[in-house]
Amino acid sequence: MDQKELVRVYETLLITPGMNDVVKLDLKISRKLVLLLSQVVEKGIRVEDTGLNAVDKEAAKELQLVVGDCLAKAGLTGLMGKLKEMTSG
Repeated sequence: MDQKELVRVYETLLITPGMNDVVKLDLKISRKLVLLLSQVVEKGIRVEDTGLNAVDKEAAKELQLVVGDCLAKAGLTGLMGKLKEMTSG
């Protein structure tokens, strides 16, 4: 499946009825998984050839807020900031 087809599939899935409904999740996962999940999501939003590029900019911002909330609840916000500093320069 090429990039255009993948984008079309995601766009179709994201506009189906009920996709904007709020869902309450009660997750109990390790800090390690929170950290890994945040990295996967952030990289997925940045990389050109992922299906996440089909997500509109507003949804991408919301996804980043969810990741930030997960990091804060896990007490990993400071650690993530330090990791970003180390990898950016």
